[in-house]
Amino acid sequence: MEKRVLFRSAWLPWVLIAPQLLIIGVFFFVPAGQAILQSFQMEDAFGMSTEWVGLDNFRQIFNDPSYLNSFQSTALFSVLVAGIGIVVSLVLAIFADRIVRFALVYKTLLIVPYAVAPVIAGVLWVFLFSPSLGVVSHYLGELGYTWNHVMNESQAMVLIVIASVWKQISYNFLFFLAGLQSIPKALIEAASIDGAGAWRRFWNIQLPLLSPTTFFLLVINIVYAFFDTFGIIDAATQGGPGQSTSILVYKVYQDGFKALDLGGSAAQSVILMLIVIALTVVQFRYVEKKVQY
Repeated sequence: MEKRVLFRSAWLPWVLIAPQLLIIGVFFFVPAGQAILQSFQMEDAFGMSTEWVGLDNFRQIFNDPSYLNSFQSTALFSVLVAGIGIVVSLVLAIFADRIVRFALVYKTLLIVPYAVAPVIAGVLWVFLFSPSLGVVSHYLGELGYTWNHVMNESQAMVLIVIASVWKQISYNFLFFLAGLQSIPKALIEAASIDGAGAWRRFWNIQLPLLSPTTFFLLVINIVYAFFDTFGIIDAATQGGPGQSTSILVYKVYQDGFKALDLGGSAAQSVILMLIVIALTVVQFRYVEKKVQY
């Protein structure tokens, strides 16, 4: 039977959720409302004068070639970060689930990157791939491949993708490992007795049962690629070279805090918010249909 909690007082449930509602209101709805208002205005750098311009900010940014290019960079970046991060984390979780000796050490080492701040992660990978001092770039040079992400746009994108995936891999790993360990061992043993190999057991049993976890991580990783990678990009490439790695969230910062275009920056943040909301709705509307709960 379904268990329900009945409150004698009508206001007690509201009191219990009031702290969470206050935090959401202060840190999300108020800034979002302010951004929407500013997107229809033009302000000077010091906020001393304000002029209502309607949709002019939106027209201006859509006529800006650099903003349109940032759409392409963001789409490529988010697909690579979400796709590679989920696949690599799943593979690591499968190995961790099968290891018996030193399993705790192995799992602990895989969790460590999540404790690293995004800026530190960006600086770490910049040092590793530094054209003059980096260990990785040195060995790539010995193999005949010249690495210089400061001048090469494709290499700069590869660098921030690697750093972003490495930073998020621990989060994905924890959920996949928990999902694998929650699968009844009797199902795996029964399939093994029936003659199913390791790949067949994974593809027909484990992967379908992991679909809720995979769907959850897909949504989280896309949001992560859109927003939480700002620190990595700022520390690693600062949107360069030639704004090739200036994804939407970083362009909001560039136009708002560096170019001091407050109205245009607010309009960009509104568009970015709408894009993420639309992607989330599409995922829950269509992708979730293939999830087996």
